[in-house]
Amino acid sequence: MQVVLFLYPFLVLHRCNMHIITERMMYMAKNIMNMKKACAYIRVSTDKQEELSPDAQKRLLIDFAKKNNMSLLDTDIFLDNGISGKKADKRPEFMKMIGLAKSKEHPFDIILVWKFSRFARNQEESIVYKSLLKKNNVEVVSVSEPLADGPFGTLIERIIEWMDEYYSIRLSGEVLRGMTEKALRGGYQSSMPLGYRMNKDTGIPYIYDTEAIIVRKIYKEYIAGHSYLEIARQLNSLGYKTKRCAAYEERTVEYVLSNPFYYGAVRWNRQKHDDHTVKPVSEWIIAPGKHEPLIDKETWDEVQHLMALRSKPYKARAAGHMQHWMGGLVKCSDCGASLMSNNTTSYQCGNYNKGKCQHSHYIKTAELEQAVFNAFRQILDGNMELHYELKKRAYEDDTDDTDRINKQLDKLADKELRIKEAYRAGIDTLEEYKENKQLVRAEREALQQQLADLTQTSNAATNAAMLNNISSVLGIITDTTKDTLTRANAIRSVVDHVVYDKVNDKLEIYFFLQR
Repeated sequence: MQVVLFLYPFLVLHRCNMHIITERMMYMAKNIMNMKKACAYIRVSTDKQEELSPDAQKRLLIDFAKKNNMSLLDTDIFLDNGISGKKADKRPEFMKMIGLAKSKEHPFDIILVWKFSRFARNQEESIVYKSLLKKNNVEVVSVSEPLADGPFGTLIERIIEWMDEYYSIRLSGEVLRGMTEKALRGGYQSSMPLGYRMNKDTGIPYIYDTEAIIVRKIYKEYIAGHSYLEIARQLNSLGYKTKRCAAYEERTVEYVLSNPFYYGAVRWNRQKHDDHTVKPVSEWIIAPGKHEPLIDKETWDEVQHLMALRSKPYKARAAGHMQHWMGGLVKCSDCGASLMSNNTTSYQCGNYNKGKCQHSHYIKTAELEQAVFNAFRQILDGNMELHYELKKRAYEDDTDDTDRINKQLDKLADKELRIKEAYRAGIDTLEEYKENKQLVRAEREALQQQLADLTQTSNAATNAAMLNNISSVLGIITDTTKDTLTRANAIRSVVDHVVYDKVNDKLEIYFFLQR
């Protein structure tokens, strides 16, 4: 009855427009039926970020839905608060939303976000998840970044995503620059080197006496003429350990000797952050620190000078300066010191006469030469197993096919993990999970086969090169017409050092191949 009373005067006054009312009612009914179902995704990385709060984002998304004839329920609002957008699998609400979007119920057609950067900061992941959603007829819409339909709109979307990722990378760069400025002011940002501990109250390192003894010993022994290897062996024989409770190696000793921290400076930007390779010295930042020096600057400078001299390639010099072509190569098996030549007729441990070693490891020069010749011949004849170290030239690019394949295998491991997480989150069905897993397995097997073939080929090539070098060197060192320096240079091109153990009548030759 109320309807009749409401319409009657209207119909009287607008009888001729009755069809318009009918059309409007039908239009409204049609709109309701065609109203798209939407959900909202909200993400804030940290409370400290200068970005819209979750509540502010929520209001914007609800307003947008109302203005654009979309149904948005409170139950369809997903929030990840205080979570980075770099990894999707680290965002539980995001994964829940993706799972629902892919389900048979199809609860929504559109995902509303304040900005595309809220959906993902990683363009690769953004493309993957948007493609998945598109397969299920779900669209991602940024309320603050309207896009035109068609290919041009898609292009603009990709550009926006790229800019978001660029901003994220740039922000990381700003953090890095901040750390660099701190280093220039003498600040401390990395773990303390051997011999130091950090004072948590003052923020200034102090000398840790237990380890400082080891550092001072390393500097003392090196100045005395001992090599990195010899010093490492001495420290290990005394039971000393590194900060990580490991045995000392040549590189450990070298790092201690080259670290300016010990004379009171702070070094920064020495290594690349991605692969930890050492940068050119010109790119390093060295600034005065606030900590107490463990080694005086004069001692440190002397050590750097000695390191530079000893690291230089072997150069020809007057014959009178080298008594024998094996000089400096043969080491004591007990203390690691060099066996010294006595008027070219014999060798014995350099520390034995100083009382630092219990065994002389005395050997006649002719016997030593013959032992080396025999070892070379046995290797070439296949009667002795060949072991050698591959040495890369300074600042050589480490990237090769092997590294490339290993990186691809690492990516596959991450991909396999994402596949598993997608199944657990209900994004993928069991059939899809099995199919994707099989594809990853097939790709891994193919890469592993490539790696095996490459390794086999590479090993065969390096072994052939090594044997060829040994053969050439043997021809030179057995030729008595060659002068001492020619023979010395030849053997040093394939032999790093030789260790002699008289007690056990054992000679160990450490070969290397420069590539």
